[in-house]
Amino acid sequence: MTLIARILASLTLLLGLALPLHAQDAPAMLVADSVYLDGKTRLVAQGRVEALAGESRITASKITYDRATEQLTIEGPIRIEQDGDISVLASSAEMDPRFQNAILRGARLVLNQQVQLAAYQMNRVNGRYSQLYKTAVTSCHICNAGEPPLWQIRARRVIHDQAEKQLYFEGAQLRVRDVPIFYLPYLRLPDPTLERASGFMIPSLSSSSTLGTGVRLPYFIKLGDHRDLTLAPYLRTKSRSLEFRYRQAFLRGDISFEGAYSRDDLLPGETRGYFFGGGAFSLQNDYQLSFDIEATLDDTYLVDYSYSSKDRLDSEIALTRAKRDSYTNAALVHYYTLRTDESNSTIPSLIADFAHERRYFPRGLGGELRMSAALHSHYRSSDDDTDSDLDGIIDGRDVTRLGAEVSWRRNWTLRRGLQAQVLAGVAADQFYTAQDSTRPSSAAEITPMAALTLRWPLQKFTKNGAQHIVEPFMQIGWVGGTNSDVANDESTRVEFDEGNLLSLSHFPAADRRERGASLSYGVNWSRTGREGWESTLTMGHILRQEALLDASTSTGFAFSSSSGLSGKNSDVLLAGQLRSPTGLALTGRALFGTDLDLTKAEARGTWQKDRFGFGASYVWLDADADEDRTAIVAELSLDGLYRFSRHWTGTTNMRYDVTAERAAEAGVGLQYRNECVKVDLSLSRRFTSSTILTPSTEMSLTVGLLGFNASSQDKSYARKCKD
Repeated sequence: MTLIARILASLTLLLGLALPLHAQDAPAMLVADSVYLDGKTRLVAQGRVEALAGESRITASKITYDRATEQLTIEGPIRIEQDGDISVLASSAEMDPRFQNAILRGARLVLNQQVQLAAYQMNRVNGRYSQLYKTAVTSCHICNAGEPPLWQIRARRVIHDQAEKQLYFEGAQLRVRDVPIFYLPYLRLPDPTLERASGFMIPSLSSSSTLGTGVRLPYFIKLGDHRDLTLAPYLRTKSRSLEFRYRQAFLRGDISFEGAYSRDDLLPGETRGYFFGGGAFSLQNDYQLSFDIEATLDDTYLVDYSYSSKDRLDSEIALTRAKRDSYTNAALVHYYTLRTDESNSTIPSLIADFAHERRYFPRGLGGELRMSAALHSHYRSSDDDTDSDLDGIIDGRDVTRLGAEVSWRRNWTLRRGLQAQVLAGVAADQFYTAQDSTRPSSAAEITPMAALTLRWPLQKFTKNGAQHIVEPFMQIGWVGGTNSDVANDESTRVEFDEGNLLSLSHFPAADRRERGASLSYGVNWSRTGREGWESTLTMGHILRQEALLDASTSTGFAFSSSSGLSGKNSDVLLAGQLRSPTGLALTGRALFGTDLDLTKAEARGTWQKDRFGFGASYVWLDADADEDRTAIVAELSLDGLYRFSRHWTGTTNMRYDVTAERAAEAGVGLQYRNECVKVDLSLSRRFTSSTILTPSTEMSLTVGLLGFNASSQDKSYARKCKD
């Protein structure tokens, strides 16, 4: 029994060939067809020998223990497994008396079911290191023993440090289909069970008509368990860049910064670059602190290097708290324009906002009582009290607005399911205007308001199980008071859709309010089919007692001509959605005048399946001088993805200017991927041009060897061996 116990201990510690040392203390169980004594000092376990220790398992055909030499000999085939992360296969093995060192012949080490290392011999040293000699390493499936893998790394010796989860190569040679590509005397790679490790990442090749041909070689630096830095030198024939990204996680939040610095032939002698960053933190009492920074050294850098298509950069710091019955937000925002027709000194570049709202449920009065307060201030850096560019805006005008509002609303359900809601409230606004001699320096207004909303939802089930809900609605509203003589800096763009159809004011900010009596009416319809089809449709219209006028606009009305709200009555709003169980989704919205002329329209359609996905969107905007559109804008966008086979996927995208009858952007991509390699090839073209931008073409190629990462693989790309 003593000999059997020592064999059990030996088998348990043998699992340390592939496992951490703590696994060697797990209780072991031995199962074999037969166990017998061979002489006085040799104990033999033979025939389907299997040892279990915790999550570890070892199988062999024969195990012999010699008490005289304290030598443990195992005959294969040998298989050692631990938690599905590490597996060892060998034909035979010998271990020393302390069970910390071993020799395995004909060994194969499999890491995380991704990377396999085949060696003539593997030595286990001090229970931590595995040394493999004459080794071939790959993550590709090998179906035929005589056929080389798609790629492999041949090395004179490979050391696997199980504690640090690193692979060290000596005399490494990368081969593609057994053809040597390049040689490295030393190479270090993380094993696939390691989530984060310092080292080079996948390089990429690119070619641009403006920046030339180059290579990008990122290097990841682990600065600890909670922060890291990535540096990426990007060398092109016409540009030299250094990209960077820094990330850090804290107990209550995280931050991330990225950017690049460049020297190129487009602007010789000048340093170009950008810096973006952001973060979010959870503070006490449910407050959330967030910030973001956006900056660039010149106006065309982001577009020239394809980092961003933004033409206005915003940097913000905000403090918010959202609870069931209250909301608080305080933000400070800085804007920087990259547009050629705007000046940073004459746009509102610094904006401060504060808003607080709270709701109560008074028992005696019933319903819901809401109280809110707001502060808004925007600042222009210009000191001019003139309109130098004749755009109707004083160059240096600064405005501050204070507001408070109290409203009460209550809902009732009447006979036959009729839903009624009553709203009553009053708002007070105070304005302060500086550096604008055309308007008073201060103004105040009081705005009482009231509304009655009626809804009558009707439901019907058809014979095929479909559910129809038809809901006619109407709202009678009234808003008193008059608009003060305050510049329109906040409500220059107005959208009219199903979300604000029943709003008493459709302006996005309180520097403008709709006044007088109005009647809003329409109908909602929805259908839910048993087969999974879903569809909705909304139609609405607004009638006013009188049109809201504003002498500062080109039409004389407070709303622009393309907003759908200009004149006494609004345009007819029509919006709908359609979803199918096959992945088809359609969304559309349009505004029609009383003569059925189209004012504004947008549509989006997508079709998502397992092997493909397509999307198309169309936008049509009528010419509107108040929104700086001198001509009709019509644009069509297309994007798609199609998986041709198990390994090949194609992508495409295009943005087409229908009005100008020419493409604005276009691109195609092709990807090959299997279990061990990913190749991405893309080609894109920007056709737009301006005084500071020229059309450009860019091509990119990225080749990645998969397997040396901790992320789970998509098994659908893995190749399968033919029977």
